[in-house]
Amino acid sequence: MATRRALIFVLNGPNLNLLGTREPGIYGRQTLADIRALCAGKAKELGLEVDVRQSNHEGVLIDWVHEAKDKARGIAINPGGYTHTSVALMDAISAVGLPTVEVHLSNIQRREEFRRHSYVGQAATGSICGFGAEGYGLALAALKSLIGRA
Repeated sequence: MATRRALIFVLNGPNLNLLGTREPGIYGRQTLADIRALCAGKAKELGLEVDVRQSNHEGVLIDWVHEAKDKARGIAINPGGYTHTSVALMDAISAVGLPTVEVHLSNIQRREEFRRHSYVGQAATGSICGFGAEGYGLALAALKSLIGRA
């Protein structure tokens, strides 16, 4: 019997549905569909499964974090603007206790002052920023390593 691959939830927050057209000088030209394909390819390479989702609604993201507790082995999350505002998302990530990697396409430390603070990062196992869409692949590799240590 084949062993089941570890499932990783890849969650994307507000405005990430506009990738490819939204400020490409900051966020790149790759679309969310491109990122979905990148994640699927990297997951296969790593022996993982991914469930890639996007919502513009904070409560939906929180519900998905809660769902991950029973269905997934880890979370990669690009919380978009909720990075800097959502104590509730931070609390949800802390509550579920899964390995979680925060992902940002741009280097938030080199951007506006308000973007340098991350509530989500306070709950995440680690953060990857500034590598564009490749950050998602790096996050999956980190999660594979973290799961392997558990």
